[in-house]
Amino acid sequence: MEINLARTAGFCFGVRRAIKIALKEATKSSSVYMLGDIVHNEHVVRDINQSGIKVVSEMEHIPEGGTILLRAHGSRPDVYSDAGSHGLTIVDATCPMVVEIHDEAKILESQGYKIAIIGDHNHDEVLGIAGQIKSSIVFATPREAREHKGYYKKLGVVVQSTQDIENVRTIVSELITKASELRFINTICKPTKDHQEEIRTMPTENDLMIIVGSFTSANTIRLTEIARGINPRTHQVQSASDIDPAWFEGVERVGVSAGASTPDYIIKEVVERIAEIGERLAVGTSRTVTAT
Repeated sequence: MEINLARTAGFCFGVRRAIKIALKEATKSSSVYMLGDIVHNEHVVRDINQSGIKVVSEMEHIPEGGTILLRAHGSRPDVYSDAGSHGLTIVDATCPMVVEIHDEAKILESQGYKIAIIGDHNHDEVLGIAGQIKSSIVFATPREAREHKGYYKKLGVVVQSTQDIENVRTIVSELITKASELRFINTICKPTKDHQEEIRTMPTENDLMIIVGSFTSANTIRLTEIARGINPRTHQVQSASDIDPAWFEGVERVGVSAGASTPDYIIKEVVERIAEIGERLAVGTSRTVTAT
C-alpha cells in the first residue's frame, strides 16, 4: 500500500508560533492563563495544560499580576483593555495573518464601507474581526447572502482566514447584488490556500483519503468536506486509534492530510498505523511519500 502524505499537512505558521510562545511563557511563570483553548485540537490543548498554563472562562478568574496569553485566533479590543485594568501582563500570540485581517477591516470602515465578514458564526476568529469595527454582518453560506434584505452604497468584504475559496466566491457573487460598490479583500491566509489547493488534487490521485484533526477545528472539517466531495472514500480521524482497518480493503493508494492545528506527532502515528494495516493486508509494499 502506498501512503502519500500531503506537503501541507499539519501546523501552519500561526499555530506553530502560538504554541511556541505559550510554552516559552510557561517556563517563565506559573501564573499564565488563557481565555479558552489556544487552538482547536485536543492533543495541543492537553500538551498546553500539562505545561502548567491554565484555561479560564472569565478574566476575573485570573489573579492580579498574572499573565494572560491571547490565542492565535485573535481577540476583541476590549479583551486588551480589560486585561490592562485587571493589572495583567499581556502576551499576544495572535497569528500575524489574522492581525492583517483586523487592519483591513478597520481601513475599509474608515473609508465608509459597511463591513461584511465571510466566516463561521461565533467562531473565535470571526468574533475577533467583528470586534475591531463598529458594526458588521457575518455570512457563512451563499443562502444567507442571497436572503439578506439589506442594500448598501459601499460594502467592504473580508474573510475568515480558513474559509473555503469556493464558498467565498459564491457568497461574493450574491453580495454583488446587495451594493452599489463592493470592495472584496481576499484575506484567506496562504497556508489555507495551499492546503485547499493540495486537497483538491489528492482525492483524485488516491483510492482513500484520511484527514487528521479535531472535529472542533473549522479548517480540518473544511478539508474533509472538500476531499469527500471529490472522493467519497474520505475519513476524518483525531488520532491513529480512530482508524478502521476495514476502510483499506482493496486500497492501493492512501492520501493523508491534516488540519493546521494537528501536531506532527499525531500525523506520524496515523501514517505508521496505516503502514501497519497495509502490511497486514499484504497489498504491495508500504512506503511513505513526504510530499505529493
